[in-house]
Amino acid sequence: MSVEGSLRGKKCSVGTKQTTRLVESGKAAEVFVARDADPRLIQKIELLCRKMGVRITYVDSMKQLGKACGIDVGAAMAAVANE
Repeated sequence: MSVEGSLRGKKCSVGTKQTTRLVESGKAAEVFVARDADPRLIQKIELLCRKMGVRITYVDSMKQLGKACGIDVGAAMAAVANE
């Protein structure tokens, strides 16, 4: 399934701060991370997701992830909330 299909019709948080908050609160079902994002950001969210037991899906680029989230700019990461 494409990233767009995974995010369609679901409540999601876009960006580093919002994604981190959703994971820390225990409300994230899945996190999408752009492979071309800053490695320091990727490392932090990977550690947090492992600790919280949240699945990570990697996307080729920030531009692709931003488009999948319905925004006109790139996104380093996004999280889908539990339903």
